[in-house]
Formats: sequence, structure tokens, C-alpha cells
Amino acid sequence: MIFLLKLLARLPLPLLHGLGIALGWFLYGTSGRYAGRLRNNLFNSGLCTPARDCRRLLRQVIGESGKAVVELLPVWLRPFDKVVKLVKGTSGWEHIDAARVAGKGIILIGPHVGCFEIINLYYASLHPFTAMYKPPRKPVLAALMLAGRQRGQATLVPTDLSGVRAQLAALKRHEAIGILPDQVASSGDGVWAPFLGRPAYTPTLVASLQRKTGAAAFFVAAERKSWGRGYHIHVFPLDTPLPADKSAAALLINRGVEDVIRRFPTQYMWSYNRHKRPGGVTHPDDPPET
Repeated sequence: MIFLLKLLARLPLPLLHGLGIALGWFLYGTSGRYAGRLRNNLFNSGLCTPARDCRRLLRQVIGESGKAVVELLPVWLRPFDKVVKLVKGTSGWEHIDAARVAGKGIILIGPHVGCFEIINLYYASLHPFTAMYKPPRKPVLAALMLAGRQRGQATLVPTDLSGVRAQLAALKRHEAIGILPDQVASSGDGVWAPFLGRPAYTPTLVASLQRKTGAAAFFVAAERKSWGRGYHIHVFPLDTPLPADKSAAALLINRGVEDVIRRFPTQYMWSYNRHKRPGGVTHPDDPPET
């Protein structure tokens, strides 16, 4: 199977993205749960206005979602130098360089927009980079993910306390770490904060790490260019330090993620169950206990 996947990974990116569009429509048409969640998240996001037809946006999202799956093959399985060359340009990267020159650690806040997998690899081609890693249950997929992500100067650490300590140590060495800000936090590791008009259980790790290290934080997104022309990485500095209050910090993080999504609405992972409730966590809409 791995041999076959490596062969597929060698196909030109335009062809792979074309296959991805077909895959996106196949998944949408065969999985009612997937399709329902995608529509529900998109149609209730507040992005649909008289000037933006949500049905047209939905059609674009379906195709881009399939591309996001298929492009994992070249990103994880092609030689590292060829993967890095898929990044055709950057905007705002000078802010990261300036923070490094100033001796600061770097926190890259990368939501599920575009080809977020390539951001870590691009940075790791230049400087040391540490990210958390939770292996999937299937051993084959876990092996592919580990081999694909831990390349260049990238180091993967577990999604537990030891991983948090490793990221803290990396920032204190003035290195970079990566954080996915739009995952549902584990019970006790997050707070409820508005996200696209609804409460979302939001991780608080970014604010904690920044407060302890004085690191500079940046929202980043790898825009998927049309017709398989590669990717463009956009960098948006977080201009003010996150507040110590967890709820206020989570609100600012979510607003930053929303801003990135509004720039690239077709390339967000709308199928992700961002608003689910972790076990044992009280939801803001629950009636008060009597």
C-alpha cells in the first residue's frame, strides 16, 4: 500500500488536485453525517450574505475539502526538498524574521485552512521547529504521518504534559513551535469562547506559553493556489500579547482564526466538529443547576 501511495504522490499537483475535487464530491455524496456537518457549520458561520451565495460557496468548499485530503500524499511522501519547493511565495514572513533577530521564540498559530501541513515543513527547512503529534489509530497512517511530518529540523512531541514542556523549552531556546488553535480542547484544558457565532471549547495553551516566554505569536495559513500551482504562506502577526485571563485570550485567538477563515473561506475544514462538547464539560447553554 505504501508503495502505491508513493507512486500516486509523484503525480503532478494539478492532477492530484483534480482527483481531490472528485474525492470531495464522492465523500459529500456518500456520507450523510459528513455532508450534514459541513453544511451546518458553513451555513451557520455568518459568512453567507446577500453578496455571497452560500450554495456557490458550498460547491467550492466540497472540492477544496477533497484537495486537502489528496495533497497529503505529495506533502508527506515526496522528497523533502521537493515538498518545500511547492511553497511558491510568502507574505508577512519578514515579521517572523524580525522576531527571531530580536531573540524571541516563535509561536505559529495555524488553523485548519488550506494546506496547513506544509507550514511546519517549510519552517523546518529553515529553522528548528517543534510540534505536538497524536498518532492515528491505524498503524500505517501513523507511520506515514510521522515520517511525513518529522523532517528537516522538525521535532514531534506527544500531546501530553511532556509535549507541553518540550514546547516551552523550545520557546526558551528562542525556537519555533506550532499550535492548531481550532481543535476542541481536552476537558480542563480550555474555556468556552465564541467562534463563528457559537460557543466553542477553545484551547488556552498559546496564552500560557506566550506569558511564560514572551514569545512572538503569528497566525499562519498556506493558501492553496488554483490549478495546482502550489501554495502561498501568509503570516499575520498577533500585535498585542494575549491577556492573562483565559476567556479573554481565547476570544482573541478565535477572532484571529475567524479573520483567517474570512480571507480563505473555501479552504477551511468546515467538516470538523468544532462546536462539540468534551466529556465532563458544562456547556454555556446548559440550564443552571438548582
